[in-house]
Amino acid sequence: MFRSRWFPVIVLGLATLLAGLARAEAPVILVLGDSLSAAYGISVEQGWVSLLQRRLIERGFSHRVVNASISGDTSDGGLSRLPAALDREHPAVVILELGANDGLRGQSIPMMTANLAQLIELAQQAGATVALAEMRIPPNYGPLYTQKFQAAFGALAKRYHLALIPFLLEGVAGDPALIQDDGLHPRAKAQPRILDNVWPTLEPLLQQP
Repeated sequence: MFRSRWFPVIVLGLATLLAGLARAEAPVILVLGDSLSAAYGISVEQGWVSLLQRRLIERGFSHRVVNASISGDTSDGGLSRLPAALDREHPAVVILELGANDGLRGQSIPMMTANLAQLIELAQQAGATVALAEMRIPPNYGPLYTQKFQAAFGALAKRYHLALIPFLLEGVAGDPALIQDDGLHPRAKAQPRILDNVWPTLEPLLQQP
């Protein structure tokens, strides 16, 4: 009588527990970014970070994606948030997508570089592999500033031996059909292209022990 009445409930409970344990043990990809990764102006499910989770499942990767991106965030803001995220998630991979708002606000490039360097060091010290997304800003900020801004990302990747994701918005920026009316943020139909920009750099990192 006990078996016939409670056995299905016990089996379901055990299955749920095992699924939860498997999820907890899945390696984590932590995305620390700004509005470009926070799906600004579109539904979260349409953003490239959500699309990344779907692609991982489709291609047989067990990784779990955690999106720690906040619209409007800067490298300084990310620096205040990353330690808690590392303690909470223990990520295997950190995708660092910050700096665009620093540039759009005309902030000091050396200061942004120093913040990004600290973010990289924190993630590496926590045992995570870091992928750094290269950012660019519009040319109206002047050639000297824009060139130094872009170069900072490549220099950091070389200094810390990081995988560098080429310009995140390659093939998207400057295309009115793919950019929202504010002239800055990608539309939903641009998100698969952004993921395709990230994937070639990210995939080899997922296959590492």
